[in-house]
Amino acid sequence: MGALESGEPGVLGRIAASLGRRPWLGLVVWAVLVGGAAAAALGGITGETLFERLVSGAPTATSESSRADDKLTSTASSAKSQTVTLLVHGVDLTDPAVTAIGPDLVSLLGSDTVTIVDPLSIPTAPDGSRLPAVAPLFAEDGRGVLFTVKVSGVGDADPDAAEVDHVVSVLKDTRDTLRTDLPDATVEVGSTQLLVDSIVAVSENDLQRGEGVALPIALLVMLVVFGGFIAAGVPLIGAIAAIIGALGALFGISHLMDIDTTVINVITAVGLGLSIDYGLLMVSRFREEYRSALAGHPGADRRTLKLGAIARTADTAGRTVLYSGTTFAIASLGLLVFEPRLVRAIGVGALSVTAIALASALTLVPALLGIAGDRLVRPGALTRLPLVGRAITRFGDVAPDEGVFSRLTRRVQRHPALITVLCALALLALASPVLSLRLANTSTDALPASSVQKVFVTTLSTEFPDAATPRIALVTDTEADATTWATQVESLPRVTSVGTPTELGEGWRTIVRVDPVDGIDVVREIRADRPDFPASVTGTDARTLDFSQSLLDRAPWAILIVALGTILLLFLMTGSLIVPLKALVASTLSLGASFGVLVWGFQWGNFAGLMGFDPTEVHGVDVLVLVLTLAFGFGLAMDYEMFILSRIKELVDAGVEGREAIALGLQRSGRIISSAGLIIVVVFAGFATGDLMVIKQLGVALAVAVVLDATLVRMLLVPAFMTWQERIMWWAPRWMKRIHSRFGLREG
Repeated sequence: MGALESGEPGVLGRIAASLGRRPWLGLVVWAVLVGGAAAAALGGITGETLFERLVSGAPTATSESSRADDKLTSTASSAKSQTVTLLVHGVDLTDPAVTAIGPDLVSLLGSDTVTIVDPLSIPTAPDGSRLPAVAPLFAEDGRGVLFTVKVSGVGDADPDAAEVDHVVSVLKDTRDTLRTDLPDATVEVGSTQLLVDSIVAVSENDLQRGEGVALPIALLVMLVVFGGFIAAGVPLIGAIAAIIGALGALFGISHLMDIDTTVINVITAVGLGLSIDYGLLMVSRFREEYRSALAGHPGADRRTLKLGAIARTADTAGRTVLYSGTTFAIASLGLLVFEPRLVRAIGVGALSVTAIALASALTLVPALLGIAGDRLVRPGALTRLPLVGRAITRFGDVAPDEGVFSRLTRRVQRHPALITVLCALALLALASPVLSLRLANTSTDALPASSVQKVFVTTLSTEFPDAATPRIALVTDTEADATTWATQVESLPRVTSVGTPTELGEGWRTIVRVDPVDGIDVVREIRADRPDFPASVTGTDARTLDFSQSLLDRAPWAILIVALGTILLLFLMTGSLIVPLKALVASTLSLGASFGVLVWGFQWGNFAGLMGFDPTEVHGVDVLVLVLTLAFGFGLAMDYEMFILSRIKELVDAGVEGREAIALGLQRSGRIISSAGLIIVVVFAGFATGDLMVIKQLGVALAVAVVLDATLVRMLLVPAFMTWQERIMWWAPRWMKRIHSRFGLREG
C-alpha cells in the first residue's frame, strides 16, 4: 500500500506543513531556545551551572531511621556547621611528624568559628584506655588517627563558604606535606561536601563518556538505515536539541527542588533514546510518503508534494510519536506518587524531557524536513560506495510489502500457540534469578574508583569503623536501655559484634557490625523483636530498607496509574480491550527477564569483569534501579508497541484481513523497531560504561529490556499471540465500543 491519500490534514499535519513551509523560522526559534538552555545550564550565566547546583547522597524517606538520625544529630544549639577530616593511617602515633599535626592546625586555623579536635592531645583514662568520646578517632590497629575541623555558622546562618574552603585548602596542604614526610602512610582529606563534589565530577564525566559512545554509534546505525548523512543527521540534530533543552529544564527545576547527580544521567540517557527513536520514525515515514507522492504524481509541483508528505508524516508517524510520548509520560507520572525526593525529581525530569523530545519530533524535525526534503529521497552518498553501498541499498529505508519480517511473522503464524508458550517460558527462565533478589544501596557500598574520595571512604570504613557511617545502629533514650538492647542484639547469629553505647544528640547510639551482605536481613530481625522501652534502628542498611519499604508502600498506586493510563490510551487508539491487556502482560514478562539478568550479572557478580566493578562491593540490586526500570522500561516497551500497532491498525482500518495485517504491519515497522532498538541499546550501553554503579545497573537493565522487547517480544511473542487470539484481539464490550466511536483517537 502506498502513502495515505487522506483529505485535509489534522492538527499535527497542519502544524508540520506550516513549519515545512517556513522552516528557517522554526529553526531560529529552536536555536534561541537551545542556546538559552545551554547558556543557563552549562554556561553559568546566572552565576552557577546545573552541575554546581546538584546534590548527592543515599536516597532517603521519612521513616524510623530518619527520625532516629534526627534524634542523634539534634543539639541545643541552632548553629549549623560543616566538618572536614584529615585521615592519617599506617604511622607510628608517637612520630613527631604526627604529633605536630594538631598544634600546627590550631595555629593555622584557630578562630571563634573553627573547632579543631586533636585526639593525640586528649589524655587517656587512668587505666590507659582511650576516652569513649575520642576512641572512634583512633584506628583499630593503633596505627591511625583522625583530626577533625568543624566550621560553625554564626547564629542560625550557614558556615562561611570562604572559611570552609580555607580549611579544606589548609588540610590538603598538610596532607601533601605528610605524604612527603611519611611516604608509606595513607593520608586523605574528606568531608560530606568533598564526597558530593567528587560524585558530581564522576557524574559529569560519565555523562560526557556516555554521549561520546552513544552519539557516534547512533549516527553510524542511522547511516546504514538511511544511506546518507543528511537523513541520518536529522534525528541526531533533534536529539541534541532535546538533550540541551532537557538540561535547561532541569536547571529550572533545580530552583524548585533538589536535583541529584543520578537524575542528570538518567534523564539525559532517556531523552537521547526517545529523541532518536522519534526522529528515526518521522524521517523514515517522510521518505516513504514523499517517494509515494512523487511516484503517484510525476508532473505535480514538488514543493506541494513535499509539504503534503510532511503533513501526512505528522498525521501518521507524528500521531504514533505523540501516543508513544504520552505513554512514556504516563509511566513517568507514576514516579510522582512516591515519597522520596530523588524519585520525584527523576519523575519531573522525565516528564520534562519527554515533552521536549515530543516538541522536537513534531516541530523541529518537520522544519528540518522542509529544508532537506528532496535530498532525503535521493540515494545517499554512502550508497555509491563499493560493496557497502549495495548492502545499504538492499537494506533500504522504505520496507517492501514482503521481506524478512513478514516471512518471519508468517512462520510464527503457523504455530502461534506454541510460539507464545515458548516465548513466555524463555522470559520466565531469564527472570528466575529474581527469586534470590537482594536489595542494596550502591551509592554508599560501591563508590566509584574514579572518585577522589574513594580511598578516604574505604580507609575510614575499614580502619575507623566506629567513626564511619554504621551499617546498623541502635538508638535509645538512655545508656541503660542501650546496654540492655546491645546484649540482646549481640546474640543474633549474623551479628559480628556490638560496640559500646555512645551519647549523641538527644539519644544513645550503639553500633552493630555485620557482614554487608546480611545487613538488611539483620535490621529486619532486630525490628521484629523490639525491647519494651523506646528504641529504633538506623544506619545505612536500615535506611536502605526504609527507602525500599517507602517505595513498596506507594508502588500499588504507581502501578495503577500506569496500567489504567496505558489501557485507556491504547483503547482509544485501537478500540480494543484485549490489545492493551496483552501489552501489559508482554511488558511485564520482558521487565521481569531484565530484572533476572540484573541479579545474575551484578548480585551474582557475573558482569564484574565486563563492567569493571568489584563484586565484593555490590551486595545486590539497587532498589532505585528496580523502580526506574519498571517505569522507563515499560515506557520504552510501549514505544515499540505503538510503532507496531499503528501500522497494523492502519491496515485493519483499510480492510486488510487480520493475519495479513499483522504480517504487513510487522514488515513495515520491523526495520524501524530493530534500528530504534539498536540505537537505544547503544545509548544505555554507553551510559553503562560510566563509573556510577546505579547508572551501570540501570543502563544494563534498560538495554536488556529493550533488546528483549524489540526482538523476542515484538517479533515473536506479539505476532504469535495476536494470531492465536485473532478472533478476540479487537474485542471490547459494547459500551466501550460506543465510547471509542465517539472519543477514539484517529488520524487526521
